[in-house]
Amino acid sequence: MRALKRSASTAVILAALAGTTALSTAAPASAASYHCTTSSHSVDDPSYNGPDSDNWDLDVTLCAMRSGGYIYTNATVYWDGPYTAKNRNTYTFNNAKLQLQTKKSVSGTDPVVKSAAYNGLEYALEHSSMHGNGSYSTGTLNYKAGSGSRYLADGYIQLDWSGDGKSYLKPILFTASPVV
Repeated sequence: MRALKRSASTAVILAALAGTTALSTAAPASAASYHCTTSSHSVDDPSYNGPDSDNWDLDVTLCAMRSGGYIYTNATVYWDGPYTAKNRNTYTFNNAKLQLQTKKSVSGTDPVVKSAAYNGLEYALEHSSMHGNGSYSTGTLNYKAGSGSRYLADGYIQLDWSGDGKSYLKPILFTASPVV
């Protein structure tokens, strides 16, 4: 009887270990992670020439991930704006957008395969913290990856300042994500 209990216990333990082994070997194959690059740019408010600081220091993180036959891309903007940004809030920009692009990596210029403009950046910038800081994250773009092809996330910001008499200024370019 004792031998039967040991055999049953051993069988249960072996079955549990076999299930754990199967789970542990499956996890790394399905675990994907984003590959990101962060770059910075300082922007001067052309509509303001007073005594206070008016620069916006922007950090943009562009990320790409390959998973399940798709490429996923997203971006996050962090900023350290002028401390007076809270006082001028909705009068700072007419428009502001982050253009997120999924690009196919090729020799020469990488073609855009999917793109989206995120205009919520204007609201986020104009509603910075009391110290002029904040962040804004885009949604995620997904694109069906071609076999053997490599992709990356790229993007830029365009600002249309209130009071400067111009529309969107030249795009502010950031460093693309690593290729996935």
